[in-house]
Amino acid sequence: MKNKIISSLAGLFFILIAFQASAQFSLSGEFRPRTELSHGYKSLAGPDQDASLYTAQRTRLNARYQSDKVITFLVLQDVRAWGSQAQLTGNEDFATSIHQAWAEVFFTPELSLKAGRQELVYDDHRIFGNVGWAHQARSHDLAILKYQEEISLHLGIAHHENTNVTNNIFDGNDAYKDLQFVWFNKAWDDASLSLLVLNNGVPYFSNDEQKVNYSQTMGGHTKFKVGNFNVAANAYYQTGKTGSGDDLNAYNLLIEATCPRGITWGYERLSGTAYDDDQNKSFTPLYGTNHKFNGFMDYFYVGNHANNVGLNDIYAKYSYSKDKLSLNAHLHYFSAAAKINADASNYLGTELDLGAGWKISDETKISCGLSFMFAGDSMELLKGGDQSSTNYWSYLMLSVTPNFIK
Repeated sequence: MKNKIISSLAGLFFILIAFQASAQFSLSGEFRPRTELSHGYKSLAGPDQDASLYTAQRTRLNARYQSDKVITFLVLQDVRAWGSQAQLTGNEDFATSIHQAWAEVFFTPELSLKAGRQELVYDDHRIFGNVGWAHQARSHDLAILKYQEEISLHLGIAHHENTNVTNNIFDGNDAYKDLQFVWFNKAWDDASLSLLVLNNGVPYFSNDEQKVNYSQTMGGHTKFKVGNFNVAANAYYQTGKTGSGDDLNAYNLLIEATCPRGITWGYERLSGTAYDDDQNKSFTPLYGTNHKFNGFMDYFYVGNHANNVGLNDIYAKYSYSKDKLSLNAHLHYFSAAAKINADASNYLGTELDLGAGWKISDETKISCGLSFMFAGDSMELLKGGDQSSTNYWSYLMLSVTPNFIK
């Protein structure tokens, strides 16, 4: 038996070598355990709340194949909290899932079709991002028709239904039943411009019949230089219907500038609905990597703060790197974009995020961070808990990304 196993492995090895010679094939992995200490993460800690300490891990196996006419990509993923599975386990609920499984076929060098389960990452991740910080990350089941030459033009389409083909029903876990988007990008030497139109359809039931509420997100992202500063800006508008059927009239604005010394100043506004508004004016960043934007403690738009009073975020960021060391510090001043009630202040709090990373090798990195939320009284109205508590969060993460076959 042992000799048969060795022979099979040797045969597989030589097949892969021959396969790699005729096309391009790579096999890589990821091992990413992260330990987090939390006392007031996402919402304010209560007066008697103890801190929590837990570890979760993402493990991936990535296989990529490329020829003249086809690219395929397969990502097998396992996400778990340490201790959630017995040491002697036979539980199939903990089986590995498929995070990505797509093929891209090239009709010409400029025109291609990419279909399957895939991550969507566009521009600065504000509307479409892969949420890579979250262990499970985000991927979509859809098809994208791409044209890429002097401009990039992408048309994405998704439609979800239950496997029972006799009804037109979808009650799955995705946030949408129908989704279509068009993304345009043009790049110059020192500037770029992207435009996005997104139609998002959320299903609901009325008199035992499933219907769909559609919202539209329109806008763009730009980057350009002003002297020694790199400037980036977003502007998006949302209209149509919310998932619950309310009329929607919302917007998102962002402007930031980064100087050569690694200092960034910025301001973002996500419109919100005041306590006395009769229309929903709350902007939702939908499928973006929201952890990237409004503080690492995830008080806003990370599975929360939807259809709420919105947000003003005035921030300063500093980043430094030399050799294998990287350091960063972010400071956010948060306030509500709409009135919470007749008497409450719009000031919500100030967050300080500190981080560091050490690159051990091309395949291995250790990173850590420490964040504090200095909340105002109005944060209690939105999040509960106790603003006078010491609200903090920290993490320590090991990331190993080996290339088994290049």
